[in-house]
Amino acid sequence: MRTALVSDIHANLAAFEAVLAHIATKQVDRIVCLGDIVGYGPDPVECVDLVAQRCEWSLMGNHDCAVLYEPTNFNEAARRAAFWTRDQINNHHLRLMGELEALRSTGEIGPDTFERRSKEIETDRQKRLEFIMTLAVRKSFGPFICVHGTPRKCINEYLFPDDTLSSPQKVSQIFAYVPRYCLVGHTHVPGVFTDEPDFYPPEDFDGVYVLRPEEKAIINPGSVGQPRDGDPRASYAVLEEIHEDSHGQDLAIYRIEFHRVEYDVRRTVERIHAIPELSNWLGDRLLEGR
Repeated sequence: MRTALVSDIHANLAAFEAVLAHIATKQVDRIVCLGDIVGYGPDPVECVDLVAQRCEWSLMGNHDCAVLYEPTNFNEAARRAAFWTRDQINNHHLRLMGELEALRSTGEIGPDTFERRSKEIETDRQKRLEFIMTLAVRKSFGPFICVHGTPRKCINEYLFPDDTLSSPQKVSQIFAYVPRYCLVGHTHVPGVFTDEPDFYPPEDFDGVYVLRPEEKAIINPGSVGQPRDGDPRASYAVLEEIHEDSHGQDLAIYRIEFHRVEYDVRRTVERIHAIPELSNWLGDRLLEGR
């Protein structure tokens, strides 16, 4: 079984499409999303619909949660983006209906086409809202538990690489919630945490990490749409389950392949700059992977 792990798409359609194209070359069996489909970026509706179509399941991230509830602990730029995103999700159908009404009034479409497309727009709206409202807070498969933040606080808690040095007690407390392996997003930094505690970025192991049966590990695939490790390329990972014979017993070994994907960053930056409600800074930092 090969599972593509995507996270923190943040309404960056250009990055997500590039990652999906890259995943198509990796012979994966499924794609799962670790949360934050929306927030910051210019294409929330398109990204939500694409995740619903292409991912087996998705988790609820803090920015996804802000579509339904008040954003908490957001800076001003993120807060403004959250309210704009909520408007896009809630009112996208009204904009489409306005365009449809214009076509009907000019005679470019007839009554039957108008009625059919109106029903399709309403169906899509209902499916989109239901998808967001039913995003899981926590998922598990095999020896993996999956959350957006940490297994201690599933949506909002950050686990930073520097925590292994500055807050080892915090890391130890989080690992107490991990039976064996955990998949997370939220910090936008790819790599592997171990309960030593330590953090290993992909360059430390040439992009492929083999999980030892005797270790505990927390894996972050990085961010598709908002990398923050100084590399502007989109990040994702592929988790592969390999079965080996160990003294007559079937032993499952897991390996993580980390990938970086080039995409048209300036396309997203220009789209963000064209939306008054979104801070230009949200686009500019994409160029530096910050």
